[in-house]
Amino acid sequence: MNIFDIIGPVMIGPSSSHTAGAVRLGNAARAILGEPVAEAVIGLHGSFAQTGQGHGTDLALVAGLMGWPTDDLRIPQAFDYAKETGLKYVFKNINAGDAAHPNFVTFQLIGRTGNESQVAGASVGGGRVVISEVDGFSLEFTGEFPTILTLHEDRPGAVAEVTGILSRRGVNIAQMRVFRRNKGGLASMVLETDQPVDDSDIAAVTGLPLIRSVRRINAIS
Repeated sequence: MNIFDIIGPVMIGPSSSHTAGAVRLGNAARAILGEPVAEAVIGLHGSFAQTGQGHGTDLALVAGLMGWPTDDLRIPQAFDYAKETGLKYVFKNINAGDAAHPNFVTFQLIGRTGNESQVAGASVGGGRVVISEVDGFSLEFTGEFPTILTLHEDRPGAVAEVTGILSRRGVNIAQMRVFRRNKGGLASMVLETDQPVDDSDIAAVTGLPLIRSVRRINAIS
């Protein structure tokens, strides 16, 4: 942790965890969906549900779903802009259990072309976030780096094929984690890179025989 984690990011306040972190969570969910959001059901747990409205958490989450940064001066008017752009949203309070972070949120999203995605994560302080679930698959990443998410068959060589392609294309992997539901079933790779990957890199990974799907998430502002 450094001084900027303590002070918090450049942002529209009042709270780094309830406002800036909420914007970043919305941004992450939009990036995972991969297109502008048309409809959103947003589930608020714990502190987000109890005190979020007073901190502008609801406004911040919607602002993030529209792709705005944490210091966007329009955040207090996010609902008005959402109405203008046709973004429909519903908030509901949820109970994610005692193990869930107090600033936990779920998104059920439909994009403008009809794509759907479910995302869950938490604002963990100082504007930082952790995404913990994508489409029912438990994983973990922060969005601080350009990130590639794969869904692949848990077979020998799957990880090596992906990392080999990225290496040959000059993409350096900063961090990598693999998550799976059960041995030999479906697994997910989270690859955080030192530089953004381009369309040709994603196409090369997508074409591998053991890969089911690939998502690209740029570093979240």
